[in-house]
Amino acid sequence: MTTSLTRTAPPERDPLTRNRAAVANRRRAGTAQIAMYVLLTVMALVWLFPLVWAVYNSFRDYDYVLLNGYLSVGGYTLSNYIDSWQIGGIPHYFFNSLIITVPSVLLILFFGSMAAFILARFSWKFNIFMLAVFIAGNLLPQQTLLTPLFRLYNAIPVPYWMSSSGSLYDSYWGLIIVHVAFQTGFCVFVLSNYMKTVPHELLEAATVDGASLFRQYWQVVMPLCRPALAALATLMVTWIYNDFFWALALMVSGDKLPVTTALQNLQGSFFTDTNLLAAGSVMVALPTVLVFVALQRHFVSGLTMGANK
Repeated sequence: MTTSLTRTAPPERDPLTRNRAAVANRRRAGTAQIAMYVLLTVMALVWLFPLVWAVYNSFRDYDYVLLNGYLSVGGYTLSNYIDSWQIGGIPHYFFNSLIITVPSVLLILFFGSMAAFILARFSWKFNIFMLAVFIAGNLLPQQTLLTPLFRLYNAIPVPYWMSSSGSLYDSYWGLIIVHVAFQTGFCVFVLSNYMKTVPHELLEAATVDGASLFRQYWQVVMPLCRPALAALATLMVTWIYNDFFWALALMVSGDKLPVTTALQNLQGSFFTDTNLLAAGSVMVALPTVLVFVALQRHFVSGLTMGANK
């Protein structure tokens, strides 16, 4: 005896019910999107308020503000920028920061990219261990190394043309070495992951054409890593330029300090013109803003690298 089994199809939903469900889903999605935009707008305003307030008060006379209050309108002047430029000695300290920042960033990108190329090009057993070592260097608090570095810098002799103190202490070389040592690990971590996305066939073709390992690194891989290098350069310039801790700890000569310490010259022992200090802070922060604007396209591309892979 043969028994036929009939599969019953699920009942179709009423078109009106489907339309109502679709409308409800669109409303929920629209409400969530509006809530997200409102939250992001509020966060952006809260984030920008201190900066806007500092810029606004940097164009106001301090005596007028004391007389009429900070919420008043008026008393606009450019004297704060002129005085902070002259009193704070900002041009001299700008040049000091340039001496420290530019070589540090170039060395970090050069050494970091070479190490990242080796870790990404060859599949060795200790690659993961080496990458973990580089990452661990960024996880270590820098302040914990202050005392041993201070003693080490005073114990390492250098020629007097490199440092007037005869050691790495109180020299630009010492600050450059510190920044390169602490920031190279992050550069290796980012670039190694980016270089792994480079098609292996390109390197095989370069090898067949007789390109050496350094030529593959310099002429094949490095041009493809331009977005990542630009993003890292922007971050490194910001971090090293804004450094205050190591400059204050490893330098003693006031004329060698970077521009972040120049703001101390605008503060008195018993009185501080906050509007003058705001003008100096705006000028000190301006170079990093210009670097970001110049590298913005590459920076955004570097942040989103690999998002579509």
